[in-house]
Amino acid sequence: MSRRRADQREDAVRRERQVQSEVGAWTEDDGAGNMRILYEDRSLIAVYKEPGLAVQTKKVTEKDLESILLAYLAGEKGDGRRPELFVVHRIDQPVDGIVLFAKNKKAAADLTRQLTDGRMKKIYRAETAGTIPSDAGSLEDYLVKDGRNNRSFVTMDPKSNPAAKIAKLSYRKIGERTLEIELFTGRHHQIRVQLAHAGMPIVGDRKYGGPPADRLMLTAARLQFIHPDSRKKMEIAIDNS
Repeated sequence: MSRRRADQREDAVRRERQVQSEVGAWTEDDGAGNMRILYEDRSLIAVYKEPGLAVQTKKVTEKDLESILLAYLAGEKGDGRRPELFVVHRIDQPVDGIVLFAKNKKAAADLTRQLTDGRMKKIYRAETAGTIPSDAGSLEDYLVKDGRNNRSFVTMDPKSNPAAKIAKLSYRKIGERTLEIELFTGRHHQIRVQLAHAGMPIVGDRKYGGPPADRLMLTAARLQFIHPDSRKKMEIAIDNS
């Protein structure tokens, strides 16, 4: 190995160690916005998204998580070139929690396959109203998206509606009104619609009949997947705060 290549490798390892020592910290506001890094290495980055911030938006006057992250990565590179960044999955704008991005096409393709074939596990936490019927259970419904009104609804007659798509999740009671939810499909507003239909609307979700609150009480709390390079099992999680 050449001396130059060895130095580059040492710099990369040093940078990864530095990132790991900063996990969970908020970056300083550099004009792009604050961002909490949960995990970062050469192939991927997981960050905490605040409620109300879109993962991606077409509105040029509105900042989104992708643009904030691009500004952060560009500052880290410092060479004036636009960094590569690929959204692996999204969460709704009013939802807070973990969002995973890939830093290169190879990692993006691998993680997208895991998301599509169900190997990537997405765990949410929700504060609910109404009655939780059991300590654990599952919900399976057919949902129809109403794009014009930005809503979805459960249909009881999916055969007569070609737009209906199967939606599956499981839940576990972890508090008096708190559920831990594993999502098996990724439909529009899925958790919100299915819980409301089952008589457990989410607190703060006025669109689907939940009681008012300062924000929607739904959090993307854990993400499990296989690292695209090392093939090690990964779990990114945030606490209850």
